[in-house]
Amino acid sequence: MAPISRRRALSLVPAAGLLTLVRPGLPAAGAAAAGTSAAEPARLLTNAVTMLAGTAETNARPEVAGRLAAIDNAARTRLAALDAAGDGELFAGLPLGTSDVNLTRSFQYLYEIALATRTPGLDLDPAATARVLDGLTWLHEHHYGDQSAGYYGNWHNWEIAISTHVSRMLALLGDRAGDLAATYVASMDAYLRNGKNGDVDLDSRFHTGANLADITTNRILQGAVLADESRVTKAVADQSTVFATIDPYRLQHGVTDGYYADGSFIQHHSVAYTGSYGKALLTRVVQAIKILDGTPYGGGAGLTDVVRGWVVNGFAPLIFEGWMMETVKGRAVSRTTTGYADVGIVVEAIVDLADHVDRASLAGYVKHLRSTSREDLDPARFVSPVSVARYADILADDTIPAGDLNPSRRSVAFNAMDRTVHRRPGWAFALSRSSDRISKYEYMNGENLLPWFQGDGSYHLYLSGQDQRRTHGVDFYTTVSPYRLPGVTAPVEERRSIPELYGRYWYENPDHPLGFTSSSESQNTYVYFPRGTNEFSGGATLGAYGAAGMTQSDDVPYVDKQAGVLPDDFVVYRNARSTKSWFLLDDEVVVLAAGIHDPDGRDVVTTVDSRIALPDDDITVTGARPGTDRVRWVRWANATEGTAVGYVFARRQRVNVELGPVTRSRRVVRVSNPDTEVTRNVFTLSVEGEGELAYALVPNATEERLRSYSDGPLSVLANSRRLQAVKHAGLELVALNAFTDGWHRAERLAVHGPASVIARRDRHTVELGVSDPTMNRNEVRVVVRGGPLRLVHADEGVRTRRVPGGTLVTVRTHQAYGRSFTATLRHH
Repeated sequence: MAPISRRRALSLVPAAGLLTLVRPGLPAAGAAAAGTSAAEPARLLTNAVTMLAGTAETNARPEVAGRLAAIDNAARTRLAALDAAGDGELFAGLPLGTSDVNLTRSFQYLYEIALATRTPGLDLDPAATARVLDGLTWLHEHHYGDQSAGYYGNWHNWEIAISTHVSRMLALLGDRAGDLAATYVASMDAYLRNGKNGDVDLDSRFHTGANLADITTNRILQGAVLADESRVTKAVADQSTVFATIDPYRLQHGVTDGYYADGSFIQHHSVAYTGSYGKALLTRVVQAIKILDGTPYGGGAGLTDVVRGWVVNGFAPLIFEGWMMETVKGRAVSRTTTGYADVGIVVEAIVDLADHVDRASLAGYVKHLRSTSREDLDPARFVSPVSVARYADILADDTIPAGDLNPSRRSVAFNAMDRTVHRRPGWAFALSRSSDRISKYEYMNGENLLPWFQGDGSYHLYLSGQDQRRTHGVDFYTTVSPYRLPGVTAPVEERRSIPELYGRYWYENPDHPLGFTSSSESQNTYVYFPRGTNEFSGGATLGAYGAAGMTQSDDVPYVDKQAGVLPDDFVVYRNARSTKSWFLLDDEVVVLAAGIHDPDGRDVVTTVDSRIALPDDDITVTGARPGTDRVRWVRWANATEGTAVGYVFARRQRVNVELGPVTRSRRVVRVSNPDTEVTRNVFTLSVEGEGELAYALVPNATEERLRSYSDGPLSVLANSRRLQAVKHAGLELVALNAFTDGWHRAERLAVHGPASVIARRDRHTVELGVSDPTMNRNEVRVVVRGGPLRLVHADEGVRTRRVPGGTLVTVRTHQAYGRSFTATLRHH
């Protein structure tokens, strides 16, 4: 992804969109800004209504019928609930006065009626519009207009969710809203309490990333409804900041939320979040592009190119056969409607983006996702009928072949968010790390109740042809023990969820100096998304190969509790310790772990893998017996789905094998999930005790293939807390992580650590990939031993010189934020 600076992002916004930033004395509300005309707000409203409701032309198409039926059914259902409402309700079943969720849903239901009234092709009672206006008036008079009585519960509902429904309603109602429009806009401003003077505050920790995109898109619509050019131009300029690539060394407004140069996306300051908030940002920005299209506010090709970069480098690596990987979903991993549904939302954004930039490859990717997904993409779930028609056009265009935006072999180090993704034909591997920069997990609002080890090197291995709902998603976290996530080293202990500990969804102690309230910074730091305390988390890539490493640490709450920073009744948990590496090759992922122990002397267990299957699937485990056995390899196979995974140990290893049905309610992981019991056949392969461990994950392996590893090309060169290294003779590859300061040697390499290095060597050439996983070093030095080498090609910041016994390669890693540097050297 080509980085875009904030200066560059702002330069792509036309002058009309920047007036409020560069000129004092803004026009009064309703006045036209220079360079625009009074017709522009009308164009914005037309675009908005078209986006939401479609046009007579698009809605007449048979492909759009499903979306129209969904709009119509929703409106008729809401009208019936309106008729059945009792005292204190606008809609039956949604009592108002104390529930911000019910109030938000009441506005949502009104919006769904309003949408049907403006959707061409639907035949709704004309009186429905009057009922929407009456409902808006009643809600404002009784439950929204009094700002001193409002703003209970979740800030997001008051500042974003309600405003989204109301702003869209006002756009749909147009002139029929009358004075109600100005009344509601004034109230929405008053509820923007994390802003400044009823407007966006770019210095607010709440006005970042996807949240900022939501707020500013709402304000664009509000400005259009009121014909308030100053509101529109200010909102456009504020939104333009989300297009800027985050530079962690030169933060703007202190904001770490957004897209990074390596494709990472962060929200909530330290959570890897492409699959949830990143998806929301993508959607909202593309919607804003459509609303602004054809007006002086539109950003043109420059901004759409940026968004295309998000899709290619941020989203595509994380989508496997139409499924959004768990590693970037934060607390959303506990929801029942993720995975394929996530990607359906992304597809709509890509469909609309393809109308503006790079149609061939983006449309080809849409076809690829449709053809590889095990769940049909349902365009009836799209927001816009126009998007449904565009989707149909793409599928019908025989000149555009289906094509993945990923090459068939790809290794991606999302080091800015402590994630690694490795893709090969037939499988993909996703690794979740953490550090003093990135959270170990996200818990919030009763979601993701058992999250403790999700960022401690847990991984997911996805296999082609599977219905991922059966093997991953909410049912994985429901039925697999949170202490036995794949790849995790955990102490043997029982932990309690936040509601179990404190009787509510957060820790409450407003009288403490840190001021623990539901949305305080202390709640974020210590409860919702605590960071680790280790520096080393990252890795290098070289072409389609990767190396990643991490030192397992305590989180910030545990460390600060020992320092006396936290209250006595605040509960913390101590982690086990390990030093781990993952080497990402063609046919396998090699995992090394050293220094496995517990500082408090508890027993520890390292889980090699946990996999789930439907109860009736034909599962076999060979190479080891259930219980404890000493083995060189184990193979798990699901004959029903035609999938298998092999596990090869570097030496004969005592392992625990468990296989059996597990039944739990989905509420185990999320309070608001339906109390639905699910049963899965759970396979767990684990190793007890301290010391070292070395094994390879071999996707789709046969028993013959697993037996061959005893004489195969893989060898472990080092496995200690100082150095971990492997060699693959067939690939002529050596990969290592040096975790400590000083020189480390492996094969014909000497590396001054800490560092992550991959080297491939043939008779004539040496290729290097080098990274600083601590993100703190000014340079990393590597000596390639042997005859003299000359530099053929290298990234900027790499230099070489001859030293006794070899060639010194010095890589300038200062402020590189963990990115890989490559160099190609040739023998003289």
